[in-house]
Amino acid sequence: MKKNVLREMLNAGKPTIGTHVISPWPGIIEIIGKSGAFDYIEYVGEYSPFSIDGLENIGRTFELFPEMSSMMKVEEQTRGFIASRSIDAGIQNVLFTDVRSAAEAKECVRCVRAESPEQGGTHGVSMRRGPDYYVYGSLQQWVKAMKDVVIAFMIEKKGAMENLDAILDVEGVDMVQFGPADYSVSMGMADRMQSAEVQNAQKEMVKKALAKGVHPRVEIGGYEEAKPWLDLGVRHFCIGWDIVTIAAWCTEQAEGMKKLLG
Repeated sequence: MKKNVLREMLNAGKPTIGTHVISPWPGIIEIIGKSGAFDYIEYVGEYSPFSIDGLENIGRTFELFPEMSSMMKVEEQTRGFIASRSIDAGIQNVLFTDVRSAAEAKECVRCVRAESPEQGGTHGVSMRRGPDYYVYGSLQQWVKAMKDVVIAFMIEKKGAMENLDAILDVEGVDMVQFGPADYSVSMGMADRMQSAEVQNAQKEMVKKALAKGVHPRVEIGGYEEAKPWLDLGVRHFCIGWDIVTIAAWCTEQAEGMKKLLG
């Protein structure tokens, strides 16, 4: 099975850099992979119109790049189904959204881990790509791969911040990331995600995660936004979104041409 680069980097204490892809076309992943710029790509399944067979094609594309890992962002509803199907399609790591309590975080961890005595999960073996269709692969390798899945959580609801200490104490929580948009809405502060109150909550999450030995990750639009977070101790970033990059390029080119044309 393909090595999990993200897991290896976390275990080695190395910083990591990822980027987001929303388009379900695997060619986008291939283009980014050929650049060699990122340690992993997060496929933002929460926002993408993906299909089950499409997930398998995405998993196959990642296998073209041995030095790059993959992550699936899983929405709240049917999270166990989407997480297991993504992993078994070949997407190696999972980012769960909308968790509000330690009990929910524990259930997410269980749906990823193998249903073996040592892991205590609920993820069973299936005739899918992950375990080589249960025909060619080693089940022991598959069990180890389930233990190596990096499990990340969005801290983006009022309840998640209120229960943050308990969530961070859940065994199997590898990474956390603050979600200012959803958090501001859940606090009755829609359109105020840049306010001092929301930004201070993100800093509080970072500090608590570092104190608990959990890796905080920060989403940024470009490398120039990283410095303040580096100063706080953050070493994991996910930079940019495919659709945002396209939109910005279109706007820039149109404005430039309008000026030239008078």
